Amino acid sequence: MTDKTKNDMRLKADIDLDFPIEVDGVKYPKLTMRRPKTKDSLKAAKFKGHDADKGILLLSDLCDVSPDVIEELDEADAKKLSDQLDAFRGGQSS
Repeated sequence: MTDKTKNDMRLKADIDLDFPIEVDGVKYPKLTMRRPKTKDSLKAAKFKGHDADKGILLLSDLCDVSPDVIEELDEADAKKLSDQLDAFRGGQSS
């Protein structure tokens, strides 16, 4: 993990997708993720379902896209989003 991803203080980050996708006729070569707020984590935590579904909900909210977009991502690109979320959180997963 680079210094940039250990503790990212930016308000948002662009994540270029290694495997761009198309969902409902919209092409996604990249996603923009904003910093998470406590209310985002609380919303995901209150969601009834599997932990993976909670993660999809959180990432879709932070990237301002439908959960369908997150579900269509290649695993490598999904990991890039997860890594960016960890960086926003100071290098700590939750």
